[in-house]
Amino acid sequence: MVLMAAYNAWMNQNLYRAAARLSPEELIADRGAFFGSLMGTLNHMVVADRIWLQRFASHPAQHSALDPIRYLPTPTALDQILFAELAALAEHRAMLDDIISTWVASLTETDLDYRLSYSDRKGVTHRKRLSSLLLHFFNHQTHHRGQATTLLTQAGQDVGVTDLLVLIPNETLN
Repeated sequence: MVLMAAYNAWMNQNLYRAAARLSPEELIADRGAFFGSLMGTLNHMVVADRIWLQRFASHPAQHSALDPIRYLPTPTALDQILFAELAALAEHRAMLDDIISTWVASLTETDLDYRLSYSDRKGVTHRKRLSSLLLHFFNHQTHHRGQATTLLTQAGQDVGVTDLLVLIPNETLN
């Protein structure tokens, strides 16, 4: 999971670097994506992360890395625009990525095996293994980063290499 957190942060930095080259009008232009614009997509990724991190903060271990998340307002909709300006959104994204990396590095096998109970946006209660929920959490980010990368490419911006493989170290033969 540490590798996934590193990949998450690295790719988000690349996305926001490319997005910063667009004008405010280009950022909010409806491009037909799930969340309309690039800003809509980037905001959705932050909204979803905050929702999940607040759920993860209910883990009985009460990981201190998640303390800043506990005090943030819970988003009210998956398409909520938390930040209208890219710079503020990028700052919040970087803070979330730091929290995610610190938290994931502190998790133990016992933490990962814990069955977390949470209610979804419709009020349905679920109980699932934290390790599986983390796979979903990182997969969700990858899914929407793919959309954001496409939107940036359509707008003439190169995000660069996007493969997780780049962060996997080479191994020496034993």
